[in-house]
Amino acid sequence: MSTIAAPAAAVRSRDASRVELIAVFSSLGLMALHVIDDSFLQPEPGTSAGDHLVSGLVPIAAILVAAIAYPRLRAGARATLALFFGALGVAFGAGEAVYYTLNASPSGDDFTGFLALAAGLCLIGVGAVVLWRSRRRDDGLLWRYTRRLLLVFAALLILVNVVLPLTLTYGFTHSARVETTSADLGAPYENVAFTTSDDLRLDGWYVPSKNGASIVVFPGRKGTQRHARMLVKHGYGVLVFDRRGEGTSEGDPNAFGWAFNRDLKAAAAFLETRPDVEGGKIGGIGLSVGGEALLQASAESRAYDAIVSDGAGSRSYREDMEEPGLSEWLALPSTFMQTVGTALWANQAPPPSIKDLTPRISPTPVFFIYAGHGAGGEDNNPQYYEVSGEPKQIWKIADASHTHGLRQHPEEYERRVVAFFDNTLQPS
Repeated sequence: MSTIAAPAAAVRSRDASRVELIAVFSSLGLMALHVIDDSFLQPEPGTSAGDHLVSGLVPIAAILVAAIAYPRLRAGARATLALFFGALGVAFGAGEAVYYTLNASPSGDDFTGFLALAAGLCLIGVGAVVLWRSRRRDDGLLWRYTRRLLLVFAALLILVNVVLPLTLTYGFTHSARVETTSADLGAPYENVAFTTSDDLRLDGWYVPSKNGASIVVFPGRKGTQRHARMLVKHGYGVLVFDRRGEGTSEGDPNAFGWAFNRDLKAAAAFLETRPDVEGGKIGGIGLSVGGEALLQASAESRAYDAIVSDGAGSRSYREDMEEPGLSEWLALPSTFMQTVGTALWANQAPPPSIKDLTPRISPTPVFFIYAGHGAGGEDNNPQYYEVSGEPKQIWKIADASHTHGLRQHPEEYERRVVAFFDNTLQPS
């Protein structure tokens, strides 16, 4: 019996071959090159290498540790390490280089991103080959396949709760909507720009007010145009702009909008300088992450005199765990790692819970709108409404999908939202 088992054990634990080590070290080196290029050599406009210390140094340290440890590991551990970093390499390339190639054209660090993508695919190949060659075949069939099923189950858990959140959040913090070149805002508009408190230039379009009041419609210049036309029709001035890291605005993108509250405060400060806007008549309507950021900006300042939050939901594990049910508890590992990944790649701590912020919005009037078929965390809106102070309103659009209330119920949506701004801003 021992004469059969010993050679098999030796195969499983034998050192990596020279070809394997060359492939792994070269791939890890290319990934490190992209991290250095992305974080320190070619950061996004308006940012510097110092803004990316966490997202740069932590992955580089992890890659260095992996390179040192790899030759010393048994085959199974080597395969696991190769597959994990292979997934990261694919995320480095697909989350930025491939995205911008498909939606615009590659530039800057996209080229090292393609190298990281190739490196990731190579590491996945190495991991698969090592796993196949090191599989055990010296035990009974029942235990062999039971063990393999358990290993597959464990691998799926790690994939869903660790690998996917880390790789997806890289894309969420490195890719954003490209430049919007055309507008249909219902009236002539001006090209404008303003600066945030952290010195980022944001570009947008502004339709001057006819009634002394003006509304920021957020986020972006593309998905906000229908709402902008609705307000312009009633004489309101409207400002739409590219959020940080999007279009022609400076900064790093973040799909969860963790720093968008700064963008919204800067937008309100810009409107205060406009001669067509009277004091006390600045409103905001935020869609999805824009609603979440608008709630935060209004809790932190009196920049806005009335706000509409349409489709606010969850932006970190903090909102998901406000009143968790079974599904939230089951999703907690993935949600938590998604928050960790976003914090890592965005170089920023998670923002406060929306439920903790909303009591501080009062006395600013707030109108919560949410869809019956909304996005993650959107059904938290009744909780946000309950803890917020007066004056406040809430409307559940039972048959609507996320932020599509205006599209699916145009007349009622327009009537309710315009009436809210008419009553709170009292335009002339």
